[in-house]
Amino acid sequence: SSEERLPALCAQLSSLYIMTVGMTTVKNICCIGAGYVGGPTCAVIAIKCPHIKVNVVDISQPRIDAWNSAKLPIYEPGLQEVVEERRGKNLFFTTDVDKCIEEADLIFVSVNTPTKMYGLGRGRAADLKYIESAARRIAEVAKTDKIVVEKSTVPVRAAESIDKILNSNNSGRGVKFNILSNPEFLAEGTAIKDLFGPDRILIGGHTTPDGQRAIAALSDVYANWVPRANIVTMNVWSSELSKLAANAFLAQRISSINSVSAVCEATGADVDEVARAIGADSRIGPKFLKASVGFGGSCFQKDILNLVYLCESLNLPECAHYWQQVVEMNNFQRHRFTNRMIQALFNTVANKKVTVLGFAFKKDTGDTRESASIYICKYLMDEGAQISIFDPKVTSEQIHLDLSEPGICAEGLDKVKKHVTVCHDPYEALAGAHAFVVATEWDQFKELDFARIYDSMLKPAWAFDGRLILDHEKLRDIGFQVDAIGKHHA
Repeated sequence: SSEERLPALCAQLSSLYIMTVGMTTVKNICCIGAGYVGGPTCAVIAIKCPHIKVNVVDISQPRIDAWNSAKLPIYEPGLQEVVEERRGKNLFFTTDVDKCIEEADLIFVSVNTPTKMYGLGRGRAADLKYIESAARRIAEVAKTDKIVVEKSTVPVRAAESIDKILNSNNSGRGVKFNILSNPEFLAEGTAIKDLFGPDRILIGGHTTPDGQRAIAALSDVYANWVPRANIVTMNVWSSELSKLAANAFLAQRISSINSVSAVCEATGADVDEVARAIGADSRIGPKFLKASVGFGGSCFQKDILNLVYLCESLNLPECAHYWQQVVEMNNFQRHRFTNRMIQALFNTVANKKVTVLGFAFKKDTGDTRESASIYICKYLMDEGAQISIFDPKVTSEQIHLDLSEPGICAEGLDKVKKHVTVCHDPYEALAGAHAFVVATEWDQFKELDFARIYDSMLKPAWAFDGRLILDHEKLRDIGFQVDAIGKHHA
């Protein structure tokens, strides 16, 4: 049909237009920031584009050392194999930022943009100090024309700020900077799979001939393995907003089904059955309708709060309030679930051992940012519980660091160490516990020997399933008291 042919036709027209304004070929890429986005993205570019030299730079020597070692600084299925295939060939990790900026045709800016925790926009706006620092470094070092690509999630019109910094510090040198927006849509745990076969690649740029050349150059990099029809181009502002809106929509679905889970618990409905009925509607679909103890990760909450702040700044309070409720529902779900645990344990967990299975915000990653486990542990610590934690990929150092943050535990690391024990074996973590809670949906938790676990726990032994991955009837047959998200418990 004509509708099916439209994306391919648009790509062909775009290519014809670029031919009339000239081509720019990318032979050398520099990525500033060796984190969860920059590292995997550039590793895949390197394996798919062996003719392009890819340098990933960071000012943290320990992080770069880890990327050059056998134990990478982040865990992602398939990442180790991709890095080892190209490292030292056309993929390099280094702290020599200036040299790599100078050599590059195209520069990805992939630095952290955390929620601002001070001053104007505190708690909602994105903190762009690392973006600004990277832009100033590029402006200071660059001697030849550069394509500068926003890879970090940024507020709408951040490219304008980068443009001003670059071109205000360029007097007399004649260096041209073209700014593009190329947001990432990776899901941690499946990042390599997502990079190998993305739903779409989004590139935002200016409509000037130079802007179109820059878009074409980055499109050509991705076209080494991504079909042209899946490379979507638009203006910079649309690209920036699309990233925020996409994450907001996904988080909204999770909060929606979690709100329904509370109704299910109160009425006797089953949230899995309700989700299946909703998802069978082709207009809705089944994805992101799994009730849980709440969403986490580096993007969802941060991007929604960024969108809230944008709406407030544009004098759109109703829009801001709408999106704020997605975050409020997530907070409510975490607190509500923990309160159900405390109530089941005779309204007190003081000095009781409670085992938390999983600390990463989702399975197949070691990332703990905004993990529901952090907040479950906070509420349990506040009630005086003795918490035992097992996660197959998160280090004890990271767990202690997360739980001793000022907003989580005001008394700091001393109190955390008094109340929290990190175990390296799930059976050790569960022995002698009054209850356990599944906080991360690691597949290995389904395969545990629950009869052995039941025998090792104090009675009544409680199982709280915050991810709906366990066989509840089997647990009840063993003898467990079972409580689960979205399931009525008499």
